[in-house]
Amino acid sequence: MSDLKATVTQTKRGFHVEGFERITYDFDFVNGVFDIKNTGLADCYKPWKRVLAVMDKTVYGLYGQQMARYFEHHGIPLTVHKTCIGEKAKTMETLLSICDSITEFGIIRKEPVLVIGGGLVTDVAGFACATYRRNTNYIRIPTTVIGLIDASVSIKVAVNYGNYKNRLGAYHAPMQTFLDFSFLRTLPTAQVRNGFAELTKISSCAHIGTFDLLDHYCEQLIETKFGQAEGASDEIGLDRVIAYGHTYVHLAPMEEMCADGESWSPLHELIPETPLRHGHAISIDMAYSATLARQRGLLSPSEHSRLLALFSRAGLSIDHPLFDGSVLEKGTAAILKTRDGLLRLAVPSPLGRCTFINDVSDDELKSALSEHKKLCKNYPREGAGVEAYVDSSDTGVEMEHLESVRDKGKGVSWTDYHGVILGPSSNGSSTLTTLQVGHTALMAKVHGNSRYRYP
Repeated sequence: MSDLKATVTQTKRGFHVEGFERITYDFDFVNGVFDIKNTGLADCYKPWKRVLAVMDKTVYGLYGQQMARYFEHHGIPLTVHKTCIGEKAKTMETLLSICDSITEFGIIRKEPVLVIGGGLVTDVAGFACATYRRNTNYIRIPTTVIGLIDASVSIKVAVNYGNYKNRLGAYHAPMQTFLDFSFLRTLPTAQVRNGFAELTKISSCAHIGTFDLLDHYCEQLIETKFGQAEGASDEIGLDRVIAYGHTYVHLAPMEEMCADGESWSPLHELIPETPLRHGHAISIDMAYSATLARQRGLLSPSEHSRLLALFSRAGLSIDHPLFDGSVLEKGTAAILKTRDGLLRLAVPSPLGRCTFINDVSDDELKSALSEHKKLCKNYPREGAGVEAYVDSSDTGVEMEHLESVRDKGKGVSWTDYHGVILGPSSNGSSTLTTLQVGHTALMAKVHGNSRYRYP
């Protein structure tokens, strides 16, 4: 929640305006936010006597009934806008559909929208609230690892524009965020791994103690969904990982926290025919940057090996066949525009601390890339990740749209909700002929010369 204050004074040539925006918001840790006994969320909406929720469709399928019972018990009528947002649907069109629901609901000034879902949902819905009447309040409930430790901790909200990630956006703080780790019990392992990359990114440049925990408990953290799976030890909970680095993380400069892994990763996500998951794009970026740092003597060989080994153990990508000199050149050009003509490449030096590289030549970048690719051949899967590519559960494909297309006789069918979308064959049926998993791609090849494209 923000409050803008300004003063105006007269000058010889006109007027001078000076102002500041005061931002305040709370994080509440809660176990079972929709548990009737936990009244914190209901208390936020009792003054309004109603609530509009923008909610991820998958999360709604898992928790929608429980949420409805919760608000019904507390006497608060509930309206739900269900959405399915992936990188391909992180668009102005999706944002405007949320604005349409806000208009239909008749939101009142200062009345908060409730936003529930992963980082993509909170990004787009948060930006919708930032644009609606220039400043509409909202409350966030993140449901993924990335949401809990990154997207819903930040006040950045955005949509993609063209082939550019988060090109349109704003800084818009929520009134409140409820952090409920129990959502991780139903989170797919691929998404847990996705969030592990974000934690590694932050800790490798900001807090060695947290990095040590991730390194020591890597496989257990992923297998037990950060301690939320039944029978998991309290010793490996995400709350402990966050608490360990909480103080330092909030004192560290924002640059240190966010820049590592965010230089070339936007291109890694969007270049493959089937997009890479965000965490895998980040881990490729970080692994390559670490190789550059090692070549410069900023990171010791042992620390470099330790970082790449952690990514590999977690099933995260450290290389991709499409990451070549051309991508490196395009990505670097984009970085320089975004960062005022400076590379500002964040690298760990040593692990747990951060330094920035600016004076690097194209030849040095390409030399590091060549060396990095040779190194990756010695790692499991030759540096490829596990479940690295998005599927129909996180691409933003609307299942109703697919059904509509099929009903119109276009021959499109699909597997279950978490499966791979297939395309039409030459005889109108859909046949899965190969499934490539690894460093080349994750895609379903079909007979015929066409296949369903993401909207």
